[in-house]
Amino acid sequence: MPRTLLSAALVLLFVSTAIASPGDPGRAVLDPRERPAVENAIVADRLANLLPELMAETAIDLWLVLNREYAEDPVYFTLVPQPSFAARRTTMLLFHRQDDGSVQPMTVNRYPLGEPYESKWSGGDLEAQWQALGELIGELDPERIGINVSSTWPEADGLTHGLHRKLVAALPDGFEDRLVSAEDLVVRWFETRTKQEQDLYAHVVGLARGVIAEAFSNRVITPGVTTTDDVAWYIRQRYESMGLPIWFMPYVNIQRRGQECTAESAFCGVEGTIQRGDVLHTDVGICYLKLCTDTQEMGYVLRLGEDEVPDDLKKALAEGNRWQDLLTAEFEVGRTGNEVLAAAQAVMDDQRWAYNVYTHPIGFVGHGPGATIGMWDLPGAVPNTGDWPLYANTGFSIEGNIALPLERWDGQHVQIKLEQTSIFDGERVIYAAGRQTEWHVVR
Repeated sequence: MPRTLLSAALVLLFVSTAIASPGDPGRAVLDPRERPAVENAIVADRLANLLPELMAETAIDLWLVLNREYAEDPVYFTLVPQPSFAARRTTMLLFHRQDDGSVQPMTVNRYPLGEPYESKWSGGDLEAQWQALGELIGELDPERIGINVSSTWPEADGLTHGLHRKLVAALPDGFEDRLVSAEDLVVRWFETRTKQEQDLYAHVVGLARGVIAEAFSNRVITPGVTTTDDVAWYIRQRYESMGLPIWFMPYVNIQRRGQECTAESAFCGVEGTIQRGDVLHTDVGICYLKLCTDTQEMGYVLRLGEDEVPDDLKKALAEGNRWQDLLTAEFEVGRTGNEVLAAAQAVMDDQRWAYNVYTHPIGFVGHGPGATIGMWDLPGAVPNTGDWPLYANTGFSIEGNIALPLERWDGQHVQIKLEQTSIFDGERVIYAAGRQTEWHVVR
């Protein structure tokens, strides 16, 4: 059977057989040639099973995603078969909701995309293409035509001004009054994780966490020699060697006795040469098989004569885990991000540690659309994005920090900065590949 025809179940089974290699996470990564089969099986499943639900939920009869080469709509690459590097010339995607509730994906393109898209026009010049689009929309006669324009969500604002003008000009008379914003549909498409994606996410996040474990070890760090920049570049180059693109430059910093860090500090940590007794922190993110991760974890460099992490630091990390639990306990379908934040703050204000919450949706992009739960520089309600409600089967990056004094540092605070990719299934928050509950140790 050709690889492109593999069923979604067989593709995911193929991926699962590559996971059992804890000594070398790189061995568990598919070659670039093998990845399109996985991605395309998931896209086909989403178009066939998820999109009809979302278009009915948002009352969109016809969704238009219009693109030009190198000026693609942000949602474009989540919808098209791989490998795809750009929208060739002008690429028009149409999704029409049928009477039976299904959705028909169609194209009006110079170059047809192939399955699962049905080509309604190909060849000809640009004027003929726009004319064909207008005629097709007239034949379909949809009541509500969703276009990607939004003042709140950048991911839902992909229709350029130039293409919008061409669309209005191509529509049959009176149809311009049927145009509506598809921002709700785009956000729901971005934030929703299917069963296949949830199963796969554990593998993707595990790869990201595995490289952090390597980096915060004697394999990489020699106290008194290795710098934070050395570790950051090791993480980046290690991902590159595995064929895993990063979506931001990895960041590594250190905290130690004598540095300025209080309950009011927005951020504690500096760059420099790593010494024994240092507390380490990193923030990294990769994207693989269209799923992105965002991870922050902590490490400790043993002093000479120490056999394990000091008890006060163990307790500090445990309090960081409790901070996560207090936040995720407030997740509830229908609550807005701002309501979750307010409920969590009401509980956290009674704790002995200072805290900050800046949790965000994650999925096709690292900072995804959906319910924003605080921002690092805005401790209260977040306008617009914080007013979005929580839905089941959505991804969240549980991100924030606590700060508490250490007796061994003469009362100076240590900041425990944690972030883990998770799935909210509608009842509970499940960490995709576990969470850090023990310190990474450099011996």
